[in-house]
Amino acid sequence: MADPSSYRPKPGQIPDTPGVYKFRDEHRRVIYVGKAKSLRQRLASYFQDLANLHPRTRTMVTTAASVEWTVVSTEVEALQLEYSWIKEYDPRFNVKYRDDKSYPYLAVTMNEEFPRVQVMRGHKKKGVRYFGPYGHAWAIRDTVDLLLRVFPVRTCSAGVFKNAARTGRPCLLGYIGKCSAPCVGRVSPEEHRELAEEFCDFMAGRTGTYIRRQEQQMAEAAEEMEYERAARLRDDIEALKKAMEKSAVVLADATDADLIAVAEDELEAAVQIFHVRGGRVRGQRGWVTDKVEAVTTGDLVEHATQQLYGEETGDSVPKEVLVPALPDPVEPVQEWLTARRGSNVSLRIPQRGDKKALMETVQRNALQALALHKTKRASDLTTRSRALEEIAEALDLDSAPLRIECYDISHLQGDDVVASMVVFEDGLQRKSEYRRFQIKGFAGQDDVRSMHEVITRRFRRYLVEKEKTGEWTDGADTSAEASSSVAAGPEPGTDADGTPGGEVPEITFTEDDGRPKRFAYPPQLVVVDGGRPQVAAAKRALDELGIDDIAVCGLAKRLEEVWLPDDDDPVVLPRSSEGLYLLQRVRDEAHRFAITYQRAKRAKRFRSGPLDDVPGLGESRKQALIKHFGSVKKLRSATIDQICEVPGIGRKTAETIAVALAQAAPAAPAVNTATGEIMEDDEDAAPATTAGPVEEPVTAGASDERRGQET
Repeated sequence: MADPSSYRPKPGQIPDTPGVYKFRDEHRRVIYVGKAKSLRQRLASYFQDLANLHPRTRTMVTTAASVEWTVVSTEVEALQLEYSWIKEYDPRFNVKYRDDKSYPYLAVTMNEEFPRVQVMRGHKKKGVRYFGPYGHAWAIRDTVDLLLRVFPVRTCSAGVFKNAARTGRPCLLGYIGKCSAPCVGRVSPEEHRELAEEFCDFMAGRTGTYIRRQEQQMAEAAEEMEYERAARLRDDIEALKKAMEKSAVVLADATDADLIAVAEDELEAAVQIFHVRGGRVRGQRGWVTDKVEAVTTGDLVEHATQQLYGEETGDSVPKEVLVPALPDPVEPVQEWLTARRGSNVSLRIPQRGDKKALMETVQRNALQALALHKTKRASDLTTRSRALEEIAEALDLDSAPLRIECYDISHLQGDDVVASMVVFEDGLQRKSEYRRFQIKGFAGQDDVRSMHEVITRRFRRYLVEKEKTGEWTDGADTSAEASSSVAAGPEPGTDADGTPGGEVPEITFTEDDGRPKRFAYPPQLVVVDGGRPQVAAAKRALDELGIDDIAVCGLAKRLEEVWLPDDDDPVVLPRSSEGLYLLQRVRDEAHRFAITYQRAKRAKRFRSGPLDDVPGLGESRKQALIKHFGSVKKLRSATIDQICEVPGIGRKTAETIAVALAQAAPAAPAVNTATGEIMEDDEDAAPATTAGPVEEPVTAGASDERRGQET
């Protein structure tokens, strides 16, 4: 525990201007980010008698070892910089809201030639119009099903669309009138885009004008005795009204507003948001947070607005934001919201009428969400605590393993050998800590040797990190050896849902960047998917690195036996044991993550072609080349001048392509297995694929002595 007076800035050293400050711990990790109208006054409040500080603030200042600040010109700039740093450094003492679910949105992909209506989750994409969020995906599909009668916009995937365009036959929705079938040219791209824009206008709340126009057209059709057209318009109007009835009118003045309510106690807070567009509730979402710092309701509202609108611009930020308490000061937040919308935004507390009544409804939802969260958490916490205690008792550990890492090996008959590392903290998944490895030390299938390599590489990285931060100053000469391991480290890049992500540059360890390190924290327990051989390999790897304070065990699939190093007999946990359930979940998650990565690598290898080996040639220019020439075979026979005719291809790049294709051996000719005929070699624009699905055995994770027979 640090003494705040040991790093307190000297009097007069802190400027009396707006700015943002960072507290760092002894290892230079950023643990808290804050902003202030006056840095001098705000920071002085932290360096007072510890007895006068809030318990959480006291914990923060005693954990910190230094403080630094950045001066800005206005409070709005301070708000923007604070949001950026919280997002970048993920400080442990800042309020961080957690979505209680992944909310689905109704999305219209206006960035495509033929916009598509679909359900989307996750991060928002540029050029896509979003409506919602909705509580359930089925609610979106019900609404879309009603509206497609009036706005027959494309809803099919890219594959279905291309197949219909190739065959000249639309899908079922095209035949029943719920799609305008742009895939077969029934409407032009301009007409289809106009339909999509009308759909978006209706979803955005501009419903009255459109319905009145439809009613007028229906009356005109009836007067002209076009009764079939009038009946169709009548049914369209009924469908629109039915879709509108799904979201009741709550504000009679057709207001666009977001209502934010907060329910809190000493330890946690729940936030509920109602999105009202055109006077109707178009979406609802909720967050829960641990109050790891001393915050007021106004502070919670400010953090909520940062998370809600930090990535939004334009109409995604409403004209009104109604809150239970205003941040102090409120002007910077209001100016920031106005800048993001591009027009004036009102941030205020509703005082009377419909808006106050609706705010009371949102507040009741927040109270119920907090109560439900506490009930679930109490039950879940009890179960997880019992599971960790049972594991500690069964494995004879000194304390419960709060951080568990599990490793699994996956390959396809010895090819594309990869490994996974998953992390559970306090019995819960920590997906941001998941890592992927390519086995590089040898070729072929050897699960025991692969496990030894993975454990060695992971914990060499840990030792390097300890040395960089000064936590480990042992005289053992491991830095050079560890550095070589870092160079051949784990395959980087992992998405939030556990699927393989893109390539990421190798980590650069710096002394003062303050960001969380990849391998900074050791586990209390290492679990390997396998039996005695795999456990022995993992233990041997740790012993070679001089690490003796991390427990190791293996979970074998055959009888769900727990194997320990140097033990001839396994530990058998009761089938009803919470500890066994937790180990199974950890093992199964490592198995899933490893297979996902292995399959992705295999698919990438199957899809590879000669253009993949051309340095500096991206996907867009590859597609441009294939589109221009029609096939790789024709491209291979083209001259450099002909290649230069492709947009975006310069002469130097064209020369590189020509050399690479000349050096690459052409693919073997295809053979018709029914007739034995050698077919014409015409390398297609698309990479070679199998004619149909092929089931192949995938070995993932060493589990017991019968390892080679598992699939």
